[in-house]
Amino acid sequence: MIRLALCGTLVLGLLAGTARPSPTTQPTIVIGTKNFTEQYVLGQLYKQALEAKGFDVSYKESIGSTELIQASLTSGKINFYPEYTGVIVQVVFHRAFSPKTAAATYRLAKRLEAAKGFTVLAPTPFYNTDVVAVTDATAKKYGLDTIGDLRKAGKFKLGGFPECQTRNTCFLGYTRQYGLENARFVPLAGISAYAALDAGTVLAADVFSTDPPLGRNSKYTVLADPKHVTGFQNVAPIVKTSVARAAGAGLAKTVNAVSAKLTLAAIVAMNKAVSVDKKSAASVARQFLQANGLL
Repeated sequence: MIRLALCGTLVLGLLAGTARPSPTTQPTIVIGTKNFTEQYVLGQLYKQALEAKGFDVSYKESIGSTELIQASLTSGKINFYPEYTGVIVQVVFHRAFSPKTAAATYRLAKRLEAAKGFTVLAPTPFYNTDVVAVTDATAKKYGLDTIGDLRKAGKFKLGGFPECQTRNTCFLGYTRQYGLENARFVPLAGISAYAALDAGTVLAADVFSTDPPLGRNSKYTVLADPKHVTGFQNVAPIVKTSVARAAGAGLAKTVNAVSAKLTLAAIVAMNKAVSVDKKSAASVARQFLQANGLL
């Protein structure tokens, strides 16, 4: 009887041990950003929203261009960053053109990244694309309405971030699609494109459609891109698929809730608060998240 009782106790103990759930470890979400204002804002928005939901987050700001941040993603130095859908298609995967709609561009970006082991989360309502800008005075002088009209200006300089020179979504695409054989590229790393335009250092500049200087009462003209060289550029965060699975459904739910609130007006206002009003990206993001019930 004693032996039976001991055996029963042992069996119950083993059963109890197997029934006890094993502890699960949440992965650290390592967020990276590119090296300009809008990316700092986006990085802080996702960082703070995820932290508020109890996720362990590491944050690496201003890694650099798409090429550099993609290297960080594929090497495992980061596992999450906000990217632009057209950039995924044309820069990361070297497609000559994006599809003809924003939705189709997103679907293709999602499919391409999935094949590499990455998940593309929901896109933002707003998009930010490269645009070619000139001063209003320059537009009037040469009668410029579209990028192709720059042929009227004779030999001219077009400034932009260094990586613009070799991209199909930027200078390389402009020259090929619009026949701008008269254009010379000027890299503007660390130099404001708008200051270069104002000083006459360049005649035209590749800038971003959500830049504050292009807002209300702007003194710059954005040239139309009828051939859609720059594609469609809604923001869609990329996360390593294994990390997304380990983190659970709450990761995508939290990130998508933030993205859904990012209208064009909202992102332009936040960009202005950081780049013009000199507020920190962290404080601007916190105020936005609080106002929208996301903190």
